[in-house]
Amino acid sequence: MLDIDKIRKDFPILHQEVNGHPLAYFDNAATTQKPISVIEALDGYYRGYNSNVHRGAHFMADKATRHFEDTRTALQKFLNAKEDAEIVFTKGTTESINLVAQTFGKKFVKEGDEIIISAIEHHANIVPWQMLCEEKGATLKVIPVLDNGALDMSVYDELLSEKTKLVSVVYASNALGTINPVREIIKKAHAVGAKVMIDGAQSSSHLPVDVQELDCDFYALSGHKLYGPTGFGALFGKKELLEQLPPFMGGGEMIKEVTFEKTTYNDVPFRFEPGTPNIADTIAMRLALEYVDAIGKDKIAAYETELLNYATDKIEKIDGLNILGTAPEKVSVISLTSETIHPYDLGMMLDARGIAIRTGHHCAQPLMKRFGIEGTARISMSFYNTEAEIDRLVEGLERIVKMFG
Repeated sequence: MLDIDKIRKDFPILHQEVNGHPLAYFDNAATTQKPISVIEALDGYYRGYNSNVHRGAHFMADKATRHFEDTRTALQKFLNAKEDAEIVFTKGTTESINLVAQTFGKKFVKEGDEIIISAIEHHANIVPWQMLCEEKGATLKVIPVLDNGALDMSVYDELLSEKTKLVSVVYASNALGTINPVREIIKKAHAVGAKVMIDGAQSSSHLPVDVQELDCDFYALSGHKLYGPTGFGALFGKKELLEQLPPFMGGGEMIKEVTFEKTTYNDVPFRFEPGTPNIADTIAMRLALEYVDAIGKDKIAAYETELLNYATDKIEKIDGLNILGTAPEKVSVISLTSETIHPYDLGMMLDARGIAIRTGHHCAQPLMKRFGIEGTARISMSFYNTEAEIDRLVEGLERIVKMFG
């Protein structure tokens, strides 16, 4: 059982009024709020030991480097990677996916090969593969989505072949909440010799993740969707695979030796981290991971499932609103549509009551097109949300539906 009152005290941003009402924040799929320990870590770095990492020979540089690398170790443990060399720091999930597309793709994908994604991907897991396929003459294949928001896995079986070089799918959909059967997807992909990338942007904050148990080849996450700072992300890659990949970008830190005739590259993961990194946010990210670990991912998942079921049961009773995405396995995301109310109007009218949700296509335009809609009104819940906040949300939705008659 989580002590929600105690947890909420750790998030100062939640304790404010918006438009004269207490804030109820339901836009966690876009970004989560930050506990005070993360905020204090940022402040502590800039006040106490602001310095560059890896190259300085003084106290502050040494302290910054130690705290910086502590986050790599924390992520290794958080994902249960074999070693911290399998953790590459990036700016976020988008950069992580692009890194794999531009390195794995450059090394292993050739004309006639195929890459498989799914119909419920957000743009960050579509566009990089389209760009790679255009460059290499490869073909992009798409696993279709059923009416309930689950993937049509029978078609996945048909798409797989010896031509498949990579399968890249989202673990949990940001637009529908669908949890994909990634273990089955990975096992079947490996059976034909393909590698697998898991987009963990949404799943990392909701579900326990064990990359060794999943046996995925790559796994990407964003810090700001995991109670950490914006501008920080990470890519897990199996070490033996990372060591075969060329650098992503050239610059300092990613080299061993540079002459005008030739450059030799650093070991992994530093080969993929050129230039001065995002030091403060990387250091603060460790505090976010420790915060989540202290609560417990199993407890978080159980509580958020309670919130999802509570909200779903109440919203299903509101005539005039439909829930898009009713797959059997979901994270705490509810996407709403209405035949008479535009999602933007729903969002604006809820905002007037201090309730923050997301409206639009959620960077998943092909998915919206599949269902013949422009967008949805998305309610995404976190472990700091409460049933009382959901009651306010439901009351607001009922009022809006009644107004639109």
